[in-house]
Amino acid sequence: LRVAIEPRPRWRARSAARASRGARSSARDAARAPQSRATTATTMPATTHATMRATSARATRARTTATATTARARATTTRVAGRRPTRCAVSASSDAAHAEATGAIDWHAMGFGLTTTAYMFKATCELGGEWVVEGVVPYGDLSLSPSSAVLNYGQGVFEGMKAFRTSEGELLVFRPDENAKRCEEGAGRMSMPAVPRDLFRDAVLRTVSANAEYVPPVGMGSLYLRPLLIGTGAILGLGPAPSYTFLVYCSPVASYFKGGQLTPIDLTVEETYHRAAPGGSGSTKCIGNYSPVLKVQLEAKKRGFSDVMYLDAKENKYIEEVSSCNFFCVKGKTISTPSLQGTILPGITRKSICELAAARGFTVEERNVSIDEVMNADECFCTGTAVVVAPVGSVTYKGKTVKFCDGKVGPTSQAMYDELTGIQQGKLPDERGWNVKVPKFPISG
Repeated sequence: LRVAIEPRPRWRARSAARASRGARSSARDAARAPQSRATTATTMPATTHATMRATSARATRARTTATATTARARATTTRVAGRRPTRCAVSASSDAAHAEATGAIDWHAMGFGLTTTAYMFKATCELGGEWVVEGVVPYGDLSLSPSSAVLNYGQGVFEGMKAFRTSEGELLVFRPDENAKRCEEGAGRMSMPAVPRDLFRDAVLRTVSANAEYVPPVGMGSLYLRPLLIGTGAILGLGPAPSYTFLVYCSPVASYFKGGQLTPIDLTVEETYHRAAPGGSGSTKCIGNYSPVLKVQLEAKKRGFSDVMYLDAKENKYIEEVSSCNFFCVKGKTISTPSLQGTILPGITRKSICELAAARGFTVEERNVSIDEVMNADECFCTGTAVVVAPVGSVTYKGKTVKFCDGKVGPTSQAMYDELTGIQQGKLPDERGWNVKVPKFPISG
């Protein structure tokens, strides 16, 4: 292994001494909340994908190997005493090939459900301190105090991103620096220590490399990545947590909506409930923004709709976004999407589509888009990391339903989808440098 010394990092790898210090830190957190000394295990959601039963034995073997490998890797990390800590970084191998997609998963039957993989990435930080990297560790449960800030006050943000396999066997991550930037901004909004962008990027790439066999074959899906920053320290009164955990876990996925990718979706417009309000946290990907939409979304699905579209909270007439994705409408050669005014998420897929559409000669307008304008559009579609580009088959508002493109995939939706996924999968030239190639890292911290 080649070892490179990187001076003055903004984060450092965890040594054995640091592990002991971390244990003492956990004890201090518990002492801050004496009424809640007992801890409880918070379990990652159980898999909803039937095919995972076939991979459980394989994953167990991988985790056993990972435990020993991670222990060896931690022995190679160090911390130089003094005011200038350094990190010993194990260099990636540039000529080693990534593992091929496992044959234990039925890729044809896969949807958008959780399939647990072998590894995740973990780092921790005390309030006012620096990030301590544990690195790639076996995927598993977390142990949290009942009085942890994330459980009591929802102090947490997350990201959603994807990695793809190319026909040449490379693994690509789409625009990770944009996610790192958004996570940093979200941390500031939620009064949490930001994850340094270089650490965020390194964590994502190492997580993909460690779980390479779970990246679906070309054209059969992607590896969905979930970076998660949460306040895990114990606290009773309202305030920032005393300590934080940064995780990256992943799951292979396919189409988000039922019916498969590019199946037109049917939306209903919500007039009573709102997703966000001016001055709130609507532009932040914080964990508390999503559960409130479930009440309306579940009711809409009972009535046969795919999802819900929300209006602005002030005038109740301008489009904001769908439950978990941004919205676009097309009229002639003009593509319009709600502007970023603090109430909707600045989607990275949204940003990419705006750039691609402008390059194709469309006039792209980011502004207030009224529901009346939507009902008279030629075509509509949604965008997001999970949904990619989802054509809208119909919108129902005040009992009136308008169909777009005869309920089929519109030409603009198709063109945007083809170009975006072509770039993500390495089928089209990446002229903007959006993709980042994943090196083959050893399973280590």
